[in-house]
Parts: sequence; C-alpha cells; structure tokens
Amino acid sequence: MQRNRKEQERSRITRQRLMEATVECLVEYGWAGTTTTVVAGRAGVSRGAQLHHYPTRNELVVAAVEHVARVLVDQMLDAAKTLPSGRTRTEAVLQMLGDFYAGPLFAAALELWVAARTDPALREAVIPLERRVGWEAHRLTVGLLGLDDADPAVREAVQGTLDMVRGMGLANLLTDDNARRRAVLRRWASILDSVTYAVAFSADAEESPGVSAEAFFKTP
Repeated sequence: MQRNRKEQERSRITRQRLMEATVECLVEYGWAGTTTTVVAGRAGVSRGAQLHHYPTRNELVVAAVEHVARVLVDQMLDAAKTLPSGRTRTEAVLQMLGDFYAGPLFAAALELWVAARTDPALREAVIPLERRVGWEAHRLTVGLLGLDDADPAVREAVQGTLDMVRGMGLANLLTDDNARRRAVLRRWASILDSVTYAVAFSADAEESPGVSAEAFFKTP
C-alpha cells in the first residue's frame, strides 16, 4: 500500500515536470521546437518515462495547456483577493486580465492554437479546451465585477472586453505594449462601468421608478 502511494506520487511529480517543461519550451522554442525529446530533457526525465505518461506530442502539449488553464484560473483567483472595491475595482480587474494575457502562459497557449489551425488531430483536442478556457475567463470576470450575466448587454460587454484583452496580449508578443495597454484599459474600464451601470439602473427602474441614478454611481 505504501509502495503504491509512493509510485503514484512519483508519477504525479513526473507529469507535473513534463507539463511545466512543455509550457517553457512552447514559450522559448514555439510549436516547431517543442519536441518530446526537448521536453524530456528540460523536465529532467527519461524518454521512456515521458512516453509512458504521454505517448504522443499532441497528448503531451494538450495536457500542458490544460495545466496552463488551471494555473491561470488559480492565479487569477489569488490575485482577486487583493483587488480593491469601489470605483477603482473595474480598472483593477481589467489590468489584472491584461497582465495575464500578456504573460508567458498565454504565449504558450497561443502557440498551440496556431498549430491546431493546420493540424486536424490537434485541432480536435484544442477546440473544446479553448472553449472551456474562454468560458472560465468569462465566468471569472463576471464574478469579479459582480455583474448579472443573464442580461445580454452585460454578457456582450464582458465578452467584448475579453476579446480586446486577448488581442492586446497578442500585440505584446512582438513588442513591449504594456504602457499602451494600461492606458487603453484604464479608459475602457470607465466605458464598461457606464454600460453595466446603465443596464442595472434600467432594470431597477422598471421595478422601482422612484430610485435615483445616484444610488448606482455611488462608491460602495
């Protein structure tokens, strides 16, 4: 029994090393340079151990991106604990998203997305993964901003925001775009607030015509 637990723990550690090494190689070498041999060497595991856990490169890389998605959400949740409340919260959330999409985890995922465009087998594995990652990012953003995702206007505003932030992450791959990104997101935060507050005011006004607009723009 004890031996089985030790073997399971060793297996878990090996998979963890392989996934982390795969992400590092995707960022450093791109899809073409991320071979199973290179990954095994970066992870410090034998070729046989790598093949035992992930027989093909596609399986290895998809597992690594799933790992990236979990880490990304966990890091966002940790970062959310320090976000301010009140008028500055929306900008803080958007800047946090911008930092993540400009980071190495997004760069690794993007290498996989591009490769999947011309690789049918890889595309079949990546499409549901991409949808899941997109949904998690949307759900997390809605939760952090305390929005009502049931409203189509709010849902579209949040999705448009995430599309924009991902595009900024893409722009940051070739040149340092941090200063421009921060300025744009600062301005966009006020636009997003105006949309979501207007929707909230409109919905509440239908139920309580006597409520004043100041109630919705007051800092919590």
